[in-house]
Amino acid sequence: MPPKQPQLGSLAIQAPSLTPKTVHVSPSTCHDISVFKDLMNQYRKLDDSINMRLNRTAAQYRDRERSGLGGKGDIEEQACAHVWRELVANWSRRKDIVDYCVGVIDHSLDEKRETLQNAGDDPSAQRKAKGILYAEEVKRNQVHNELTVESIVRKRAFDAFRARCRYFEPPISDAEARKWWDAV
Repeated sequence: MPPKQPQLGSLAIQAPSLTPKTVHVSPSTCHDISVFKDLMNQYRKLDDSINMRLNRTAAQYRDRERSGLGGKGDIEEQACAHVWRELVANWSRRKDIVDYCVGVIDHSLDEKRETLQNAGDDPSAQRKAKGILYAEEVKRNQVHNELTVESIVRKRAFDAFRARCRYFEPPISDAEARKWWDAV
């Protein structure tokens, strides 16, 4: 049996992985800022390629309709609904990760403050505790900044989505999608 031809071009970039990776976010993920930011960048790829994703999804729905497997409704509407579901799921996952890491870092910062208070009168121990506390505050600010980055990325992806899917609106029955629709 000949080897399977590798996927090339935009298909290779945008096709779902055949072996999806489950990432377990732990406190160590949150404390290692480079790992945390890399994880967030991976999750933001859908938002960064929203126009290409809309084009590919619309093409897939057109191909399905040509082969007689089309769904009900307009092709563009189906493609928009599909991409919207992907966006909402992705936004929810990212929000959960950021909220979790904000909680982890805030808890760690509280522990460091308590350590500083319990350092006693020893100037060396206080300096060391203050240095650790400062490093933790810097980390906290970086993780909290991801909340701002998230709102900017979501707004940009939403604007691109709305430009292409002008007449799309998520169904009222989908509370999660409506929440994101109204929030952006």
